[in-house]
Amino acid sequence: IDGEWVGGEGVPNINPSNTDDVVGQYARATADDTRRAIAAAKAAFAGWSQSGIQQRHDILKAASDEILKRKEELGRLLSREEGKTLPEGIGEVTRAAQIFDFFAGEALRLAGETLPSVRPGIGVEVTREPIGVVGIITPWNFPIAIPAWKIAPALCYGNTIVFKPADLVPGSSWAIVDILVRAGLPKGVLNLVMGKGSVVGQTILDSPDINAITFTGSVGTGKRVAEASIAHMRKFQLEMGGKNPLVVLDDADLKTAVEVAVNGAYFSTGQRCTASSRLIVTEGIHDKFVDAVVERLKGLVVDDALKAGTHIGPVVDPSQLKQDEDYIEIAKKEGGKLAWGGERLNRETPGFYLQPALFTEATNAMRISREE
Repeated sequence: IDGEWVGGEGVPNINPSNTDDVVGQYARATADDTRRAIAAAKAAFAGWSQSGIQQRHDILKAASDEILKRKEELGRLLSREEGKTLPEGIGEVTRAAQIFDFFAGEALRLAGETLPSVRPGIGVEVTREPIGVVGIITPWNFPIAIPAWKIAPALCYGNTIVFKPADLVPGSSWAIVDILVRAGLPKGVLNLVMGKGSVVGQTILDSPDINAITFTGSVGTGKRVAEASIAHMRKFQLEMGGKNPLVVLDDADLKTAVEVAVNGAYFSTGQRCTASSRLIVTEGIHDKFVDAVVERLKGLVVDDALKAGTHIGPVVDPSQLKQDEDYIEIAKKEGGKLAWGGERLNRETPGFYLQPALFTEATNAMRISREE
């Protein structure tokens, strides 16, 4: 907050692959902390919005370089706190570095337009200006990439930030902010407020000094973000849940179709809004496809995210695990046929392990076909 690390109530960050492993204790912001962060961002806006494009480029490029240099370390942290496999974690960190690198370049290419007017001798000039204080609210499933997608362009174009990450992944958020602050951001330009959505998130929504909000998360929370933003006439951007269909036609290459479906549906433990959570398969290939998917699922290793050879890590926390198991029971009661999986698994370390589940004979009326 305003360039200073502020202590507070410590909350343990638990490794879902090994619940005996505490990643660290992370501060939880209060409503007053959040209001101070908003005030700091507002005060810093005048200076940062007028900063030179070379300065913005240099800061974003330095952040990109450090993230890439530390990709193994940061990927391990990400996988340890979120539960995606280590190769996925390192890949996500690499992507974050690329995002910062891209917007470092964009900072040197800030463009407008000049147009002729319908009135003789008059020209029209269009310029783009930073909007102000941006509230950034991010989910737990991509704890470095999604913050990078939001933070990098906001800084590139001269905005200041109040950043509220998901409760479950404070380590990745802390690391990326620490890197940016040390890269040379002036005080108050980027403020990190970790904590409960009902406290920190709500304070951001209620503030008239937040000029724009970018949100990724659930549909229910997204609706509340929109409603609160309309009340303040602020700009808002929402990326919410999905129930994505993958269509497999009779003439599909079976091996390719199975690999695409399994990767899309189950990797990253299925915990992504782009997961292929509905498979629509035509009759001619249906039975062969289902049999092949089941065989592929049987060969997947569900285990500790940091262990070599793991294909699927744990579910992120107990509430998500319960939600998964609840939907499996809902599907059975509604008439879905469990073709394979869906069992809780025990591994060497205590964690939230679940077999990938495949249902057939689902209809569009069933909740598993309609709800994320």
